[in-house]
Amino acid sequence: MHALSAVFGVALILFILEEAFETVVLPRRVSRRLRLTRLFYRTTWKAWTRTVCSLFTGKGKESLLSLYGPLSIFVLLSLWAITLITGFGLLYLGFGHVLKGGKGGAAGYIYYSGTTFFTLGLGDVVPSAPVSKALTVLEAGTGFGFLAILISYLPALNQYFYRRETPISVLDAHVGSPPTAEGILDRHIVGGDLDVLHQLLYNWESWSAEVHESHLYYPVLAYFRSQHEYQSWLTALTAILDTCAFLMSGIEGTCKCQAELTFAMAEHTILDLSDLFDCMPRKPGAERLPRAGLAYLRDMLSKKGLKLPEVDVLDKRLKELRARYEPYAESLSGRFYLAVPPWLKMKN
Repeated sequence: MHALSAVFGVALILFILEEAFETVVLPRRVSRRLRLTRLFYRTTWKAWTRTVCSLFTGKGKESLLSLYGPLSIFVLLSLWAITLITGFGLLYLGFGHVLKGGKGGAAGYIYYSGTTFFTLGLGDVVPSAPVSKALTVLEAGTGFGFLAILISYLPALNQYFYRRETPISVLDAHVGSPPTAEGILDRHIVGGDLDVLHQLLYNWESWSAEVHESHLYYPVLAYFRSQHEYQSWLTALTAILDTCAFLMSGIEGTCKCQAELTFAMAEHTILDLSDLFDCMPRKPGAERLPRAGLAYLRDMLSKKGLKLPEVDVLDKRLKELRARYEPYAESLSGRFYLAVPPWLKMKN
């Protein structure tokens, strides 16, 4: 039994250290499917959303959903720490070393492991054998390094989150909430001049690239929600894709070139995130841009000085581009309970 305890303890320690390294330190996407972190987020998110959605609606529902991201980090880190403490406790038990001042059995060893892991230095229980002392030093070093990495992990998450949210807030101030392709085009096209829109798309190309890298590196960021109900990274990303798709379908010139670049980056982001979270593409439940809405949008922009093709041509080109990202946006929307924005402004 002691030998099995030691083997099981070593297995737990190595497993959690690998999980923590891949989640916090490793700067690349981990393709291995069997992971504690992946299982943790899948099961707890489903349980959380089912409970919240069955009991609350409106702002109360959104507020509780927004708690999940930050709360899940602390629960996951606690789970890692408890598992490491248990692993070292089983390792002490497996070697069968006597602890001076403490009670025997698994509970006594786990208590000693906890005080060592968090480097409390209480002194009420001390190791008596050389191997126990060596394990104590090893666990104390592991605990200190573990806590140091986590201290740097949380500020990194906050930094990425604020850098993601700032452009979303600016977009909300410019075009309203939720952001729409109509709002973006109406706001940033003045008398047929596309220079302002060109700069906007350039900025959002960089934003899409940063969201791509940060959310693949730290997938938990996808669960962090914006401050307002109709704001989210998915809503903004889809609105930008809608805008780029329209520009690619209906205009010529330098703005179309920038629209193609921004569309490529934003599409890459939404496809990779869908793959990361195993979100299979699905068709939207309702047509987001019916023909009448497209005709209205075309007429509005024509009055601003843009030369656009006929509605039939525009509709055909748009459908081809929309099929490349809309099903993935719809799938991510169902996974994270985030709204996909309409094409046209919401009428009060």
